[in-house]
Amino acid sequence: MSDALASPAKVESPIKRVAILFSGGPAPAANAVIASAAIAFSRVGVEVLGIRHGYTHLMAYDGQKPLEEGKAFIRLRHEDLELVRSQQGIIIGTARANPGKSVHTYEDLKDPQKTAPLKTVYDALCSLGVDALISIGGDDTLTTAAKFQLFQKNLPAGSKRIAVVHLPKTIDNDYEGIDFTFGYFTAVDMLATQVRNLLADARAAGAYFFVQVMGRKAGWLAYGAGIAGEASLVVSLEDIPPEWWTKEVTVNPKTGQQVIDPATGQPQMRDVFDVRALAKRVADTVIAREKEGKGYGVVVFAEGMGEYFPLEELRKCVSEEEFAELEPDPFGHFPVSQLKFTGRLARLVNQELQARGGKKKKISSLQFGYEVRCQRPTAFDIILGSQLGVGAYRALVERQLDGVMVSVTGQLQLVFPSFEDLMQKGKLRAKERLIDPKEDFHQLPRYLEVRIDR
Repeated sequence: MSDALASPAKVESPIKRVAILFSGGPAPAANAVIASAAIAFSRVGVEVLGIRHGYTHLMAYDGQKPLEEGKAFIRLRHEDLELVRSQQGIIIGTARANPGKSVHTYEDLKDPQKTAPLKTVYDALCSLGVDALISIGGDDTLTTAAKFQLFQKNLPAGSKRIAVVHLPKTIDNDYEGIDFTFGYFTAVDMLATQVRNLLADARAAGAYFFVQVMGRKAGWLAYGAGIAGEASLVVSLEDIPPEWWTKEVTVNPKTGQQVIDPATGQPQMRDVFDVRALAKRVADTVIAREKEGKGYGVVVFAEGMGEYFPLEELRKCVSEEEFAELEPDPFGHFPVSQLKFTGRLARLVNQELQARGGKKKKISSLQFGYEVRCQRPTAFDIILGSQLGVGAYRALVERQLDGVMVSVTGQLQLVFPSFEDLMQKGKLRAKERLIDPKEDFHQLPRYLEVRIDR
C-alpha cells in the first residue's frame, strides 16, 4: 500500500481515557470538532468521555457519589459518530460554569479557597479515570484551561497529572494564536445573506437599516458581514479614532452608585467615545450616497461599541425600565447584548442630516446575534473544525504535549502554541486579537464604500 494511503502509525501513549467538554456560547461546526477528536482517539482504543454541559457537573462533584453516565457524561465511540460532524448544535451541550472564576493572579493559584472549584474539577476527572482534558471554548475557557494546568503544578509530589489541551472557539474570531476560528465563516455567511436582503429592502423603500452584529471587542463579524453582504458602511471599535475617546466614572444604573475599584479603592473609570462624532461620520456616508443617487443603505455596527457609549447616551438607547436593570460586572463591563444602541444612533444621524439642511431618513434598527450560533456549518468550517479535533489527538498522543492550544496556519497546518504564550504579559488572562487598522483586511471595506473625502 502506498504510504499516502496508509493509516497513521499507532503510537504508544500513557493516555487511555480522555474527557472532552465544550464551554460558552455555541458555534457552527462544534460537532465537527467534538466528533473528529472522539473518532481519532477511539479508533486507536482510547476511551472518550463527552462531559455534558461544560464544567457544570464537574464543579458539582462532591466525592460522595459517582458522576452519573448519561447525565454528567456520555461515551463517544467512533461507530456512533457517522454524519455527526456536519450536524448543528453541540452533542455534549454547553454551559458558562467557570471553575477558575476566583483565580485572577498567579498568586491566587496558591490560595486553597480560590482554587477550590479547580480542585473539585480535578477530583471529578480523577474519579472518571481521565488522563487528559480537551476543552473547547473562547478566551475565557482558554484562560480556565491554563489555570487548571497551572493548578496541577502546585499539587503534592506524586499526584496524578491530567494533561490539558484547548481548542479555540468563537464566532467573534478575536482569538490570539489562530487566524480564523471555526464557525466564523458560517456566521459571516448567514449575516451577509441578511445584509443583502436588507439592502434590497432598503433600495425598494428608499430607507436605511442600522444593524448590530455580535463582537464585543473586535469587529471581525461586523467586517465579514459588511464586506460579504455589500453593506454601505461597516463600523467597529477599531475604527474609533483616538481623539474621540475619553473617560467617565463608572456608575451602576441599578443602584445609582459609583463603582469602586477594589484594587485602588477609587471610583472605577470607563472608556467612552464621542457618539455624536460617530453620528456625523455615518451622516457623511448617507449624504455621499445621496449624491450618487443612492438614497438607501445598510450600515453594520459591532455590538461591543454600545459598551463604550457615555452613560447618558446609554440611557437613551433603552427604556427607563431596561436602564434601571443594567448592572456592570465586577470589571465595569455592561452586558453588550442588552445595549441596543442603533435606534439612538439613528436619531442622532437624522438630527445631523437636518442640521446640514437635509431631510430625515427612515432608519430601522435591527440586532442579529443568536440566529447565527447554530447555523448549519459551511464546508470550510467543517474541515477546519475536523482538523482542530484531530489536532487534539495528535497533540496529546503523537506529541505528548500538555498546556497547549491546537491551532492551524497556512493550508491548515497544525501548530501548538503554549498557554503561556497566549496569556497577557504578567496576567492570567488570554490575549484578544483585534482587527489591526494597518492590515489590508481592515482597509478593504473603505475601498468598496462610497468615498468620504476630507
